[in-house]
Amino acid sequence: MNQRIAHLTLVVQDYDEAIDFYTTKLGFTLLEDTKLSETKRWVLVAPKGDGSCALLLAKADGQAQESRVGNQAGGRVFLFLYTDDFERDYQAYQQQGIKFVRPPKEETYGKVAVFEDLYGNLWDLLEPKA
Repeated sequence: MNQRIAHLTLVVQDYDEAIDFYTTKLGFTLLEDTKLSETKRWVLVAPKGDGSCALLLAKADGQAQESRVGNQAGGRVFLFLYTDDFERDYQAYQQQGIKFVRPPKEETYGKVAVFEDLYGNLWDLLEPKA
């Protein structure tokens, strides 16, 4: 058997501002941006690197979805961005104005800091120990 999670849906307020944040600020690659209807697009972004799961940026539709923008994990860290060079990415993200809500810390599993995306979802930036 060969299974994998290919995409995770991330509910956003606006397609273009989300694409800009993920590609410009975090350096992700825009994999696809296909118009499905007048209001819906299929937008995939992913970090550079092998085997990355892509984010499907989905514009909130209606009050229930809008209430989830920025709080998809109920205040917990939602996504974990692994890196091969913590200092490089930490410095680059700070220069891009990314807000870190927990400073870098050495843990038994690696070096980690927590940042917010443009809507307030929490992410771990993590360089795991070898």
